Amino acid sequence: MYELQVEGMSCGGCARSVTKSVQAVDAGAKVEVDLASKKVRIDSQASLEMVKAAIGDAGYPVTASATV
Repeated sequence: MYELQVEGMSCGGCARSVTKSVQAVDAGAKVEVDLASKKVRIDSQASLEMVKAAIGDAGYPVTASATV
């Protein structure tokens, strides 16, 4: 399980984009987006680096991350 601080998210469309980008690298990933705190919790078999790269490639910078 990863917890990421993701900047640039402001609406449901942003949340869907982040979710789709993570699920592109791991179709079975579970993604929870909290727009108010700009935090994303991800349960995925993909590596943290792959997840961060996918979200960054979608246009949302990851400013902090942790494995929880």
